[in-house]
Amino acid sequence: MKERVILHSDVNNFFASVEVVSRPELASLPVAVTGNPEKRNGIILAKNEIAKKAGVKTGQVIGEAKALCPNLVCLPPHYSLYEEISQRLHNIYLEYTNFVEPLGLDECFLDVTDSIKYLNKSGVEIADEIRERVKKKFGFTVSVGVSFSKIFAKLGSDLRKPDYTTVIERKDLKDKIYPLPLGSIVGIGRRLEGKFHAISVDTIGDFVALDDSFLENKMGVNGTRLKEDLLGVRIEPVCDYFSLPPPKSIGNGTTTLKDIEKRKDVEKVIYFLAEKVSYRMIKHKVLAGTLSITIKTKDLKTYHISRKVNPTNSVDGIAKGCLALADKIWKYNYPIRAIRIKGSNFTSSLSRQLSFFDNEKPDFSETLNIINDKYGKIILASDMANFINRNSHPQE
Repeated sequence: MKERVILHSDVNNFFASVEVVSRPELASLPVAVTGNPEKRNGIILAKNEIAKKAGVKTGQVIGEAKALCPNLVCLPPHYSLYEEISQRLHNIYLEYTNFVEPLGLDECFLDVTDSIKYLNKSGVEIADEIRERVKKKFGFTVSVGVSFSKIFAKLGSDLRKPDYTTVIERKDLKDKIYPLPLGSIVGIGRRLEGKFHAISVDTIGDFVALDDSFLENKMGVNGTRLKEDLLGVRIEPVCDYFSLPPPKSIGNGTTTLKDIEKRKDVEKVIYFLAEKVSYRMIKHKVLAGTLSITIKTKDLKTYHISRKVNPTNSVDGIAKGCLALADKIWKYNYPIRAIRIKGSNFTSSLSRQLSFFDNEKPDFSETLNIINDKYGKIILASDMANFINRNSHPQE
């Protein structure tokens, strides 16, 4: 069977890179995209290389980041602009193959196996060409991994940043890849990495040496599948871009570098996540009939709850629904390390029917998305959207 040639293209510091390119006067300054730049207790969502070298980290509170980097420029996120740039990147990738599978806004897998012959270029040459084209067209850089499978192409793009092409061949696995830390692999988060570290499984090689039955006990079927991926015996295909299935759920989560405990801080994180989830739901023209929230504590214990709700895709509806769920499972009496929210059980927003008896406030999330998409950088802040929603109904 012919070995696949799979690329993983990852924009370096995507949100921050787009902001700096949009405002060239910031090119020599440390820049961060934050949840609420007006307040020092917002969260760092992304940072450029200059800020990174100054010690600024994703998930940090703005006040802590500014203590490390006093001249840090904090900007609000412009999601519609990021999505527009993401689509333009996809159009470049589609010139090489129709097997393009997005992974978020800033990452894509490309299977160029069948493209190599008619392009008369190797996978590495295609990767280098993509890097140069992106740099010339957009002014920012991508790192590209080239390998025979998705998991190792992804690892390759992560190993050297920014602006590198990294090749991982099958012959490299034993000597170059298996000695790497287990947490280098997508699918192994900090919680799992901690569990495996407790039993002296610290590298990728340690993991693939484990017995299948032990892995199933630890991770279920995902454990043995991940082992097959890392052994190179299971090659997951890259999806055809034009046949991508609609999402069954849309969610977003964040891990804060500083544990949070107060309800007002949890509410801020939930509203930040709801803004991103709402944007994607509106793009897919869906309403969530079920909301869920997962809270992970300082000692890595996980609490989860889901509930059916009146279908919604608004920032306010999602945030309030998830905060109400958080109140059901959490007493705000112990530090929280991570929060994730999700919408599922989708119905089409095109066929929504409102009841006479619903005392529902008008919501402008979708209108704001349309304005942002149409006029590019004209961005209305979510705080203003929430203000409009609170004040646009008759006083009782």
